[in-house]
Formats: sequence, structure tokens, C-alpha cells
Amino acid sequence: MASVLDRERTVAPPGFNRWLIPPAALAVHLSIGQAYATSVYKTALVEHFQVSQTQIGIVFSIAIVMLGLSAAVMGTWVDKNGPRKAMATSALFWVTGFLVGALGIATSQLWLLYLGYGVIGGIGLGIGYISPVSTLIKWFPDRPGLATGMAIMGFGGGALVASPLSTRLMSLYDPEYTGAAGTVPSGQSVALLFVTLAALYAVLMTYGAATIRVPADGWKPDGFDPASVQRKSMVTTASVSANNAVRTPQFYLLWIVLFCNVTAGIGILEQASPMIQDFFRADDGVSTVAVAAAGGFVGLLSLANMAGRFVWSSTSDVIGRKPMYMVYLGVGLVTYFLLATFGQVSTVLFVLFAAIILSFYGGGFATIPAYLRDLFGTFQVGAIHGRLLTAWSAAGIAGPLIVNGFLDAQGTPGELTDAAYRPALYTMVALLAVGFVANLLVRPVSEKFHEPSRDSGAPAREGSGQQ
Repeated sequence: MASVLDRERTVAPPGFNRWLIPPAALAVHLSIGQAYATSVYKTALVEHFQVSQTQIGIVFSIAIVMLGLSAAVMGTWVDKNGPRKAMATSALFWVTGFLVGALGIATSQLWLLYLGYGVIGGIGLGIGYISPVSTLIKWFPDRPGLATGMAIMGFGGGALVASPLSTRLMSLYDPEYTGAAGTVPSGQSVALLFVTLAALYAVLMTYGAATIRVPADGWKPDGFDPASVQRKSMVTTASVSANNAVRTPQFYLLWIVLFCNVTAGIGILEQASPMIQDFFRADDGVSTVAVAAAGGFVGLLSLANMAGRFVWSSTSDVIGRKPMYMVYLGVGLVTYFLLATFGQVSTVLFVLFAAIILSFYGGGFATIPAYLRDLFGTFQVGAIHGRLLTAWSAAGIAGPLIVNGFLDAQGTPGELTDAAYRPALYTMVALLAVGFVANLLVRPVSEKFHEPSRDSGAPAREGSGQQ
């Protein structure tokens, strides 16, 4: 069985159609993208365990921390062993995390939920997230932004499937839960949901691992000239190792950029379902937005997140990565300010502002691997990407803590209003401003960090250096 997972068994034969690779990547990323749908059952877990929003939000934070740490630690291993073994390993951890988490909910042991969905599942998240990225960059060297957009698009769209599916399954497992305002699914229904999702994702991720392929050493698309890409501004013709990359100021500037952009997006995502309900409360305290509609809002945000990963990252192939991040952070902070100040005026404005922010959030994730490729070359870009994702780990702590910390100080879950969110939202505006400045400071990497014996523009080296 182990030999089937080896990289040598995944090398594509001559004439292989590279457009068969994105569906394999999407199968894995759609599965682990369920992490963005946690707000659908967050209130149910708060009531089931009788704890604060912050204590339940920690589950999501742990998962994101483990995502970044496992991506950083395992990035070189993924590059060396290939995407099939990485995807299979990811599936094992992700599915096990759901099952252990379900046990924790069923037995009312919160620590098991932390261990299962947070730690074990988070490891699966990290390995699964980076497993197809460098592979798709190699299959699409002519369009790296498009490639990373395809690779990461599924992660942003995971909640688009998981949110309505979760709502439907919880209502099936708990007949008293209708999705109407004021109804909350039972903890046992969430436990059964976890078991169901574990089975579903086991099948989907197995398909991705079975169908993924890597290009043969020296392969390049017909008619592709590597020099055509390297003539663009901020695109290096050299190679930088992962160990040298973390010694450059560019790495840490991009770390700040990613941290700020992700923290701002997670601030909405982690709280999306209760947030839209709290923003629109009638005088009697009852939200005018039904629970089922709030779940639909989470799905809509997932669609914006998913679309942004593809559209904006592809746009970066035309205008460049640095200008694209000026849009993400500059226009993003203006939109965040408008959401905080005028979001309560109408649900249309609220949804519009939130969707724009989430499209930039998703676009930032999809563009960062291509940004790294431009600055550091294709040699070990997967390992560099994994190490940069520690910014996501930090954001996974900071985003929920900022939002939940302010909300816990403002009042009781289910009784909050739009005013309770403003301090947290204005904090996110300031963070985006910091990220905007950091992106302005990015310059080409100094030659002293280049690998003297490698040329990232040589196709043969690309094939042997990444997977």
C-alpha cells in the first residue's frame, strides 16, 4: 500500500492532460474547507457545553494554529514525498479529528473536541492545504496565479457545501430544530453531523489522492518560454532555499501582510452566522434574520471567498502580486470601515460589504504562493509557503480572540446588537492598514540569499526541486 502512495507512482505519463489535476486538488480542499462552516453550529456547542463563545471559538483557533504549524513542519516532507502521500495523510488526520470531536460532543468532554477537531483535525488541515499547491504551480508555470487560485479555491468553497448540508443534517438528527429564529440544534445532533461528515470526506479525499499526478522532470507546457514570466517586475530568475527565505526581510513582510489580511477575514468568518443575526434585531430583541437564513449567509460568504481565490489570483497574473495586495488591503480596510459604520442600515449593504471583504480574504490566500514564487523562485516554494502559513496560525488565534473578547465583554450571546461588534471591527481596520504599509515595503530579494548552483528558470530543476 505504501508503494502506491510514493511519488514515483504518481508521475504523469507523456501526453497527460494537466486540466485533470485541478479536480483532484478541489476534492481535498473542498473537504478541509469545512473549517469555514463552524459558525453554523457554534451556538449549539455554546449551549451544549454551557461555556462562553470564546471557549468554543478556541476550537477553531486550535485547528488554524495546527494548520500553520503542521504546514511549516511538514512542508519539506510534502515536497519530497509528493502530493498523493500527503493527501492520504491529510485524510487520515482530518477524518480522525471529526470522529474524536464527535466523541467529545457526545460525552460532553470539551477537551476531546479540542483534541479531535482542533489538534488532530488541524494537522490534517495543514498537510492537506499545502499538498496540491506546488504541484499545480509546476503544472501551470505559465499562469501561477491561476494555478494557486485553482488549488486553494476549493478551501474557500468548502463552507458553500458544508453550511447548508450541516443545517439540513442537524434538522434531520434533531426534529425540534427547524432553522427558525430562536431554535438551536442539540449537541447530539452536532455529534452525529461530525460522524456523517467524516464518512463523506473520507470518500472525497480518497478520490483526490488516487487521481493526483505530478509532471515528469523537465516537463513544460507546449510553447511555454520561462523567460516570458521572468521578465515581469518583481519576478526573480534565481532560486532561494526555504532556510534562506526565512532570513530575508521579504519573508517577514509577507508574513505581516498575510497575518493582517487573514485576521480581518477570520474576524467575520468565525462569527458569521450569529453576527448577521445580531446586526438585525427588532425592538423586542428577536433577530429578523432566521437561523436558516444566517446559514445561507455563511454559504454566500463561502462563495465570495471561493470566487475571490480564483478571480483575484488570476488578475494578479496580469497586474502583479504587489498591486493586487494593495487592493486587498487598501480597498479592504475602507470596506471594513463601511461595514462597521453602516452595515446595520440594511441586510443588502451588510451582505455586500462582507462579501467584498471575504473575496479579498480568499484572494490573499490564493495569491500568496505566486507572490512567494515570484520573490524566491520555484525551488522549495512549497516548503516556504508552509512556513509562511504560521501567519495563519497566529491569525487563527488573534481573529477569534479579538472578536469573541469584545463580544463577551458586551453581553450575552443571542442578545447582542450591531454596536457590540464595532470595537472589534474598527480594530480590524487598523490591522489592514498595517498590512498595507508592509506590502508597500516589499522589494526584490537580495542576491546574497540566492542559491549559487541552481537556476529556478530551468524547467528540469523545477521538476526535481519541488516534489
